[in-house]
Order: sequence, then structure tokens, then C-alpha cells
Amino acid sequence: MAWRPLALLTAAVLAAHGVLLRAPRPMPVGATVDARPFTTRHISIAPQRAAAADAPADERAPRALASGRPAQPRPAPERVALPPSAVPAAQARAPAAAAAQARATAGPPEPAAAGSPMAPASPAEASGSRLLVAAPVHLRYAVVATVRAQAAAGQAELVWRHDGERYEARLAVSAPPQPTRTQRSAGRIGAEGLAPLRFSDKARAEEAAHFQREAGKVTFSSNKPEAVLLAGAQDRLSVLLQLGAMLAGAPGKFPVGTVIAVQTAGTRDADTSVFIVEQDEKLELPGGTVDAVKLTRGPRREFDPALEVWLARSMDYVPVRLRLTQPNGDSVDYQWSSTDKG
Repeated sequence: MAWRPLALLTAAVLAAHGVLLRAPRPMPVGATVDARPFTTRHISIAPQRAAAADAPADERAPRALASGRPAQPRPAPERVALPPSAVPAAQARAPAAAAAQARATAGPPEPAAAGSPMAPASPAEASGSRLLVAAPVHLRYAVVATVRAQAAAGQAELVWRHDGERYEARLAVSAPPQPTRTQRSAGRIGAEGLAPLRFSDKARAEEAAHFQREAGKVTFSSNKPEAVLLAGAQDRLSVLLQLGAMLAGAPGKFPVGTVIAVQTAGTRDADTSVFIVEQDEKLELPGGTVDAVKLTRGPRREFDPALEVWLARSMDYVPVRLRLTQPNGDSVDYQWSSTDKG
């Protein structure tokens, strides 16, 4: 048949092409082999909503207009008072979280300066600052503890000692049927005033906080997580005397409404205490009539007590009244009753 020679010729041509394709091809001199494997890339297009969520805040803001919702202006950063400075209350209303973040950027404090020229028998002025530390004193208080609307009488004493370089404070309160509770603070006196090294709180058992200044941290005997130590940090007892030293050194610097923020350590944590300077009050106390500047500190957390403290202007700004009020209304009120000098 006439088509058979044509078919044989076509098959021969196809076979020849196959041989040529399988044969190795010569490479130019100096050429290199690219050994990278051939890969494919899968490209997916994410929904527009996901892309907007991943974008920075500055880039997400214009999308609010496209959605029909007016864009909210970003609030300006608020000023936060750092210890031991103070600013008017209207300029220091930042949330506690923002305050903690701003303070953390300051880093660990410098070690407290040793050996300031202070006389033990009179208010001592910290070197290089306007802080007047009260002279050593022994204060006694009449205490009224109110629990579930039932009042119980007790007594307390605050013993304050220092030699111009090192200090020790002890506050003991006895209000039966509760056991006697004793707080102690010990440390140095330097350019920033009081620099605690150890704070303890004992009722049935003792717990303590240790200020490791060289390491820039506060550690706790209760095995709670350590805290970063900030400049001007105090404990729950020393902060009362530090506030007095600040006001005594520059009374005109703290008008009504001034906010003073101080890192304050207990035996389990270290948080920021925010005190507000209130109006002066004339107090009728068991120990006599005194003019005092009042400071208030709101609860730091939901179940923390509120604190009111009155510092007597004529007594080196030592605390002559303290009142702690729990969220449920229970309270403990310390009122100055007498003073032992020296």
C-alpha cells in the first residue's frame, strides 16, 4: 500500500528526534551547573480584613473613614510624676499601667549616696536635695479598729531612729483580738532621702522585702516574683517618713492638688502609690491640737485599702494621724497621743 512507506519514514524521524533529546548536551568552557532545585511558590491573597488587622495603628486609622465611622483622635501622652518629683493633679492623670511603663524606662536607680551632713538631734537635710528628714522621735497613738461596725480600742507606737547616714523605723500596733503587728524598715539616708534596704511585716509570721540596689531589684521572702527597683522607691513604712521629708524640705512646692507618685514595696510586691495633697486640717487629737497637711492614697487594686495620712507641720512633718479604710468599710484609725523625744 502507498501509505506504508510514508508511515515508516515518519516513525524513523520521530525515533531520531528522541535520540537527540536524550543525548547529553555539551557545556561551554567555564560554565557552572546551577544545582538549586526547581521550586514553585504558592501565593495566596489574604482577605482585606486580615490585612487591616496586621497593619500598624498609623496605617489602620484612615480605614475608619472608609468604613463610615469617624476616626477618633489619638490622645496625647499624659505626664506622669516620678519619685520624688511632683506635678499638679491636672497634669498627672495617667493610668497606673501607663505610669508603670513610663517609670520602667528610667532603668534601675543609682546607688544611694553615703554620708550626708545631717545632725541626729535636728531635722537633717539630705545632701544635694531639698529633703528634711525628721529628727529621731518616739510617737504613741491611740488606735480605734472598726470591724463590721464594731469598734475596738488599741494602741500603737512609731519609733524613728537615724544617725544621719543610716535609719531604722518600727511601727507596732496592738488592737485585740488581733495579734500585735509590727512593721520595720531599715536602710540608708542619701541624696534622694530614705533608701530602704529591708522591710518586714510580722503578725503571726514574718515576711520581708529586700532592696537589692546594686542589682536594681526588690526580692521577697514569700517567693513572689521579684520587681524592678525604681528611683526613689520606698516601703510601706518608710514612705510615710519620706513624704514628710519632701514636704518639710520644700513646703511651697506641694500646693493642694499636687500628685506625688512613689514606688512602694510591701512584702509581696512593689507597686506605685499615688498620693494627693489635700487641704490642711486642724486636728483635735488625744495628744493635743495640731495643724497638719493631709494626703490621700486611693486603693492600688480592687481590694486594697484607701489610706489617709496627716503630717504635722510643727512636728517635722511626722505622721500624727493615719487611717486605713477597707472596701467593705472596716477601718483602723491611728491618732497621736504623746511623744517621747530622742
